Amino acid sequence: MTTPTHDHPTPPGGPDPGGSGGSTGRDMDEPPKGGSFLGYLLRKLGGALTSMILVVVLGFFAFRMLPGDPVLKIAKERPMSPAQIAELRSQYGLDKPVIVQFWDYLVGIFTGELGESYVYRKPVSDLIVDYLGPTLLLTATAAILAIGLGLWLGQLSAWRRNSLFDKMASSTSLVFWSVPTFWLGLILLMIFGGTLQWLPTGGMITPGLDPWSFAGIIDVIKHLILPVITMVAVVYAQYLMVMRASLIEEMSEDYLTTARAKGLTEDEVRKKHAVPNALLPTITVVFMHIGGLITGAVTVEAVFSWPGLGKLTFEAISGPDLPLLQGTFVVFSAIIIVMNLAADIVYRWLDPRVRRA
Repeated sequence: MTTPTHDHPTPPGGPDPGGSGGSTGRDMDEPPKGGSFLGYLLRKLGGALTSMILVVVLGFFAFRMLPGDPVLKIAKERPMSPAQIAELRSQYGLDKPVIVQFWDYLVGIFTGELGESYVYRKPVSDLIVDYLGPTLLLTATAAILAIGLGLWLGQLSAWRRNSLFDKMASSTSLVFWSVPTFWLGLILLMIFGGTLQWLPTGGMITPGLDPWSFAGIIDVIKHLILPVITMVAVVYAQYLMVMRASLIEEMSEDYLTTARAKGLTEDEVRKKHAVPNALLPTITVVFMHIGGLITGAVTVEAVFSWPGLGKLTFEAISGPDLPLLQGTFVVFSAIIIVMNLAADIVYRWLDPRVRRA
């Protein structure tokens, strides 16, 4: 938000983060008794902790209801006697009572020992660390582009409300928003990777290339294009629509009329006054969907064979690889919970009206 000065009018009753707007700004900046930041933070931390406990419990019991026995599936891949199957079940701890398995699972969560993957025969924690980097690269790139594109088009659409540009931008974004992610990914894969053969069809880098060399970096960028476009196309509409609605609401405020009366151009009114105030409601949406974007990578990574946590989760489901499923589920859920907590904290810090609530 822009701190009001004598050249920049403040909206009546609007936020004044700098506290320079006289008694109104002072009242907005000073929360009432009982509304301290520490109390607010503790309440939010308590809610996040409760959600995390539910996630941990659900992560154990939900996957045990999946059809299929992982030991029997492994036994189908190579001939095994009943004694060998029983030994394998004992090795994985599946012969123990459920309550004992749950206790071992809880101990592993707190110690970072998430068990050993049935498929990869490696510690789950090591697999998560190895596959987390590609997922962060993919989702961070997609998030930056989706947020930038959505907020930019959203404020332009609102400022040109009911124009041809507004109708085209809004309708196009809604079409992409409604398209299933896997379907759009497959279409892009068939057109640009199959028919035209302009871009790689899968993976993160061509085998044999050094990812830190110039040629390797260019190759990774080429592999990123299709999955990033897929993720951006189905996400940016959310930011566009929220920004558009928020800015349209701000456009009816009297302080914008005052700003125009002082001789500011339309671009100055939009950039210096309307957009900073309209950005506040989008903060929560941005943080919430950053967490959701990472979980949404499961579909995209499976379609494009991107070597990240999403593809790892998809492969674990077919097992079912219980330790791997539990580990990725907890990691994905923890990311969403942390992002939601960050959204609450940042939004309270930015908007004094929330501090007075």
